[in-house]
Amino acid sequence: MIPTRVIPALLLRGTGLVKTVRFDQPKYLGDPRNTVKIFNDKEVDELALLDIRATRDGRDPNYALIREIVDEAFMPVAYGGGLRTVEQARQMLQMGVEKVVLNTAAFEQPELVSRMADRFGSQSVVVSIDAKRGFLGRYEIVTHDGTRKQKIDPVSFAQTMERAGAGEIFLNSVDRDGTFEGYDVPLIRSVAEAVTIPVVACGGASSVDDMVIAVKEGRASAVAAGSFFVFHGKHRSVLITYPDAALLRDKLPHQGEF
Repeated sequence: MIPTRVIPALLLRGTGLVKTVRFDQPKYLGDPRNTVKIFNDKEVDELALLDIRATRDGRDPNYALIREIVDEAFMPVAYGGGLRTVEQARQMLQMGVEKVVLNTAAFEQPELVSRMADRFGSQSVVVSIDAKRGFLGRYEIVTHDGTRKQKIDPVSFAQTMERAGAGEIFLNSVDRDGTFEGYDVPLIRSVAEAVTIPVVACGGASSVDDMVIAVKEGRASAVAAGSFFVFHGKHRSVLITYPDAALLRDKLPHQGEF
């Protein structure tokens, strides 16, 4: 059986890493290359590197920096931010990125997901969905780094993206982002039960126990987190960390065990 992947989600802003709370209040963490070196030592399963301002600022990915990060990493790296064309995806994959992540572009150009999947295979194409509760408690997706609400629910959008050819859904709860309040299990389960492709849950992790709940109750195929891996204590001091492999192996179920 396949072990559950545990993925640090690193937010790139400019040339440095930051961490947000509900997509706001970015706190500077340091140089991404140094952070990757630490995660190398901790034998991390996979990294998600997301440039949170590239699309919002209307600019291309920072290819030179991403190449340096990927060259430093001993684990697979998924990259998202500023990707709008098949050619950009080709450049990313050629420089060693394992998967390309589409968010706003997937909403604006669903056919782009299909073109990338046809060209590179569905396993290389991840659609990131940022979901937020509205005033009536209904979920809706947001794009452009959480600044634009879209009148579509994450379940319907995930199903559309699966039909388009996406190989994985990266599902992030804006309301839980950086809060240490635990994953939004109803959100995760609603999407995971509506699609057949893997769903990576992100947003709100405070412990490995939260991750177990996201997998067992939310039916997530993998779990991602940001603050849990980069902050320590109530004052949110920067400390790059990752749970011991034996702890993860003992506590997290393998896929197919639930």
